[in-house]
Amino acid sequence: MTRSSISLTACGAAALAFTAAIATPTAQTQTPADDALVTRARAIHERALTLDTHDDISPANFTAERNYTQDLPTQVNLPKMVAGGLDAAFFIVYVGQGPLTPEGFDEAYKQAVAKFDAVHLLTGKIAPDKIELALTAADVRRIHNAGKKVALIGVENGYPLGDASTAIERVKEFHDRGARYLSLAHNGHSQLADSNNGEASGQWAHNGLSELGKQVIAELNRVGIMVDLSHPSKAANMQAIALSKAPVIASHSSARALCDHSRNMDDELLLALEKNGGVVQTVAFSTYVKTPPPPTAERLAALTKLEEEFGLPAGSFGRGGRGGGGGGRGRGRGGALAQLSEDKRAEAQKRLDEINAKFPPPPRATVKDFVDHIDYIVKKIGIDHVGISSDFDGGGGVDGWNDASETFNVTLELVRRGYTEEHIHKIWSGNLLRVMDEVRQVAVRLQQ
Repeated sequence: MTRSSISLTACGAAALAFTAAIATPTAQTQTPADDALVTRARAIHERALTLDTHDDISPANFTAERNYTQDLPTQVNLPKMVAGGLDAAFFIVYVGQGPLTPEGFDEAYKQAVAKFDAVHLLTGKIAPDKIELALTAADVRRIHNAGKKVALIGVENGYPLGDASTAIERVKEFHDRGARYLSLAHNGHSQLADSNNGEASGQWAHNGLSELGKQVIAELNRVGIMVDLSHPSKAANMQAIALSKAPVIASHSSARALCDHSRNMDDELLLALEKNGGVVQTVAFSTYVKTPPPPTAERLAALTKLEEEFGLPAGSFGRGGRGGGGGGRGRGRGGALAQLSEDKRAEAQKRLDEINAKFPPPPRATVKDFVDHIDYIVKKIGIDHVGISSDFDGGGGVDGWNDASETFNVTLELVRRGYTEEHIHKIWSGNLLRVMDEVRQVAVRLQQ
C-alpha cells in the first residue's frame, strides 16, 4: 500500500516541510531515540490508510475556477491532503436546522443536493485523476491502492429528508447520490430526532426519536447507510442504537468523561455502541477535546461586536479562541468567514487578528489532548471501536492538527504512546471500514 502519487504543489511541499518541522524535536533536544521514533512513525503513516470521517465543504469551493486541486485557505484540499498524508475524507452534506415547514424542507433539500453535486463535480469532472468517490469499503481500498485520494459523503442532519411524504424515499435517493452515513439531527430539533443542544434548555420535541425518525432508521439499515450518532440527543442515540439492525457510528464525537460537552459520548453511550459493534470517530475539535476557560469580558464584547457588524450569528468566531471553538456551526477558516465576500472576509479576518492580539484567546487543545480521548475510549470499549475525525472547515482543529497538512502528527503521537502498527491501522480506517462492510451486509440481507 503506497501513499498517493499526486505531485505536490509548491504550497503542498512547503506545508510538508512545515509539518516535519513541528513534528520533529528541535536540534537542541533531539536524540537518537527521537529520530528513531519519528522515522518509525513516518513509515507507519506511509503504510496506513488514513481516513477522516468529517470535513465540511462549501459548493463555492467546487467550481472550475476555484476548487480543491488548489491550496485554498480551507483546512482540507488536495494539496494539504498530500502534504499531510491524509488519504480519505468524508465530505459533508450539511444543512443547518430551519423551520419544520414545507418551505423549510424544500430549501434544505436544495442545499443538500448542491453539496452532493459539488462532490460529484470534483471527483467526476474537475479532478478524476486525483480523487475518486467511494461507495463501499472495497472502493476505498481500491482507490487508495491506485494512488488516488478517496472522497466519501456523509449527511449531517436529516432535515433535508423532509416530512413523512418524502423522507423515506429520499433516504434511498441520498444513498444513490453517494451518502454513506446520516445523522438525524444537528443543532436544533429536527422532524426526526431531538438535538443534543436541547440539554441546555431542557426542552425536547420528541423525547428522543420521532415516529418518522424510527422509520428512517429502518430505511437507513435497509439501503445501507450508517446511522450517525453525532449531534442528536443522548435519548435519541440510545433509541437509535436499540433500533438499528446494523452497527452505528458517531462520525465526530469525543469522550464526555474528559470534556463535559453534550456533543460528546458519555460512558453509557460508549458501552451501548460497543455492544452494537459500532465505532466512535474521536473528533479533534478543540472545545470538544478540552473545556476552555471562559473568555474575558473584553474579548467577549469585542467578538460579539465583530459578529454583529458583519451580520454573522452569535458564536461565529468562537468563544474559546482563535475563531475556532464554540461548539456550533460556522467557525474555522472554512466556516463563518466563508459566508462573506472576499473583501469582507479579508476585513473580518484582519479585525479578528487585531482582537486576538489585544485580547489573546485561551490556549487551544493539542494533539496530545486529542489522543487522550482515543486512549480513554480504547480503555473503555476496546481498540476495535475507535476512529479519527477532525470536523475541519466546520470549527475543528487542535494545535498540531489544525489542517490536513498536519495529519502525520496524530500518527506520531499514537506511536509515542505505544500503539502498535496494527492498532494504528485500525484507528485510522480499519474499524470504520469494517463497520461500512457490515452495514452493507445487513442491507443485502434486508433487501432479500
